[in-house]
Amino acid sequence: MSGIENKVVLVTGASSGIGEAIARDLAAGGAAVVIGARRVERLEALKAEIEAAGGRALAKALDVTSRQSVQAFVDAAREAFGRVDVIVNNAGIMPLSPLAALKVDEWDQMIDVNIRGVLHGIAAALPVMEAQGEGQIVNIASTAGHQILPSGAVYCATKFAVRVISEALRQETDKVRVTVVSPGATTSELAHTITHAPTAAFVDEYRKQILPAEAIARAVRFAIEQPADVDVNEVVVRPTVTTR
Repeated sequence: MSGIENKVVLVTGASSGIGEAIARDLAAGGAAVVIGARRVERLEALKAEIEAAGGRALAKALDVTSRQSVQAFVDAAREAFGRVDVIVNNAGIMPLSPLAALKVDEWDQMIDVNIRGVLHGIAAALPVMEAQGEGQIVNIASTAGHQILPSGAVYCATKFAVRVISEALRQETDKVRVTVVSPGATTSELAHTITHAPTAAFVDEYRKQILPAEAIARAVRFAIEQPADVDVNEVVVRPTVTTR
């Protein structure tokens, strides 16, 4: 048996990009995956593909900005499979812009999805894992949580926050493993949310050096498949050829 076989793993933001790749990889390794996102039609298509390949999947509509929605997501996983071994808090958005552009609504959206979404995942899953006596919380941050870039003030702040929250949680629990995975530029739809044209052009140039989403999935799988007494706390994944 692999270190992920028969584990129940919840993945937020699973309808595309990194979340979809994580769900595919873990299901192929024998985990039962519970996939959540707002785009239910994409989730159902992914679920069908996983099951056609012999895997197990449960698809649920999910809005990580709603604590009630995240709680229902975790409750559904527990009802279907009896436990929650891992939650991967992956959902995120990245509408970059200079602060002077005053895209305050976009700032609020990033805070709601990138920070509150992670906290909602922790709030829903942590009590279950503590009661079980074990579990793992994997939070997807970013290399933007290690450096500050022009036009990235709010986005970088949200990803720094994910790292801070994760490290504090690690220190507070001796039952639940806590892992942060920080991807560099990766194939995803994140850049599609940028509405500030000059920033979008900059990001297009930056993203010429890019990782496949499967690379991040492999990093997540590595952290999960370790023995129970090994907690991989942080993994940073960048393209080999990169200047940042």
